[in-house]
Amino acid sequence: MSNELEPLIELKEVCKSFGKNVILDHVNLTVYKGEALVIIGPSGTGKSTVLRIIAGLLPLDEGEVYIKGKVRKGLIEDGEDSIGIGMVFQQAALFDSLTVRENVGFLLYQHSHLQEAKIRELVEEKLEMVGLPQTGDRFPAELSGGMRKRVSFARAIMSNPENPKNNPEVILYDEPTAGLDPIASTVIEDLVRQLQQAAGACGTYVMVSHQGSTIRRTADRVVFLYDGKIQWSGTVAEIETTDNPLIRQFFSGSVTGPIRVID
Repeated sequence: MSNELEPLIELKEVCKSFGKNVILDHVNLTVYKGEALVIIGPSGTGKSTVLRIIAGLLPLDEGEVYIKGKVRKGLIEDGEDSIGIGMVFQQAALFDSLTVRENVGFLLYQHSHLQEAKIRELVEEKLEMVGLPQTGDRFPAELSGGMRKRVSFARAIMSNPENPKNNPEVILYDEPTAGLDPIASTVIEDLVRQLQQAAGACGTYVMVSHQGSTIRRTADRVVFLYDGKIQWSGTVAEIETTDNPLIRQFFSGSVTGPIRVID
């Protein structure tokens, strides 16, 4: 990744443990404006922890997080970042008792003074972007798994015209194709790329994924997290050519290699 590109988010010497379990051990990571970064690695190695730290949802033990060159103090509720950060959780995390419209427009209903008609207009705009027009009156239980994922995408890219500086500039995706069949996964992978390029959406994203097809179809840059550290970084094309034994074992699915197999 060229140093000429603008760093949006930087993790510097970040450490995080849960009890005696060291998850992140002096991790350094930079997210550049306009890139599609995918974090990979075995289960339980801290990939989702990195996303939650970037989102400002989880405190650090050591290290610092910089947003556009400015150190973040505390968690997201303790101050305002200079960019908006949206997050798509692994299980969509929709409110079952709310309609699709109320889920997608949750930010606006809670933190704006917009009229109902304007919120409906903005919600419908986002639903059309994710391929779900005129679904606002439905409830999550009426939707397929892939549709619920798309609703969560629409919620993550929702913008507030009353406070444009907080509009999402970076989207964090936690296993967006987990639990989906191959066809539904392809739809979601295509949507991730479409939203990156769409006007009024977000041009930068960080994703956690185990799925080989999702990694190859959505990543510009891939980092491999294992044993608390980033062990490898490269492009999708370099996945096929690297001699790194961790990458070779991970993508081959072999039980033999440097990655410890957990029974």
